[in-house]
Amino acid sequence: MTKAEQTRQFIIETTAPIFNKKGYENTSLSDVQEVTKLTKGAIYGNFSDKNELAVAAFQHNCIVAARRIKAAMESATSAKEALKSLAVMYAQNWNSVLERGGCPMLNASVEADDHLVFLRAEVRKTIKQFVKNLRILIEQGQANNEFDKKASASDIADSIFMIWEGGVLYSKIMNDAKYLSIAAERMNAIIDNELSK
Repeated sequence: MTKAEQTRQFIIETTAPIFNKKGYENTSLSDVQEVTKLTKGAIYGNFSDKNELAVAAFQHNCIVAARRIKAAMESATSAKEALKSLAVMYAQNWNSVLERGGCPMLNASVEADDHLVFLRAEVRKTIKQFVKNLRILIEQGQANNEFDKKASASDIADSIFMIWEGGVLYSKIMNDAKYLSIAAERMNAIIDNELSK
């Protein structure tokens, strides 16, 4: 990695939590300068504008979240175990989730939906990929005879994603992880009653 690439990566990694906490619109150049201790020129020498940095920060936040999800699912020996570990992951790591500002897909979705058009395509792409990964996991479970082949993998993947993100939103605004636990129970009920044979 060149010095310029290292600087760019440093800026992304250092500012990503700020963008996730304060919002992609509300994070100012002053905020970026404060956390990186870099000048405006050094920042704009690596990014054409704040929007480019915001997209890179969003991507980084999603990579960090994906690593946590992967780590939570690594010890699973079946598709069912993997889905169940995903269901409880955020509830078990609530303080860590709060520390980083919550779910990056959810946070960015709120802003990208109405006014941050430059971020919308990236957020949609990330959500579609996440749901696709859930669908693939469910289909693997169906192929392995863990799950009922008649169940719609696509509909269940969508449902799990919606319940999970709703649980994150509710828990975050109420500052109480119990809502994530309720969401996890509902996801587990779907896994046990609608998916499992």
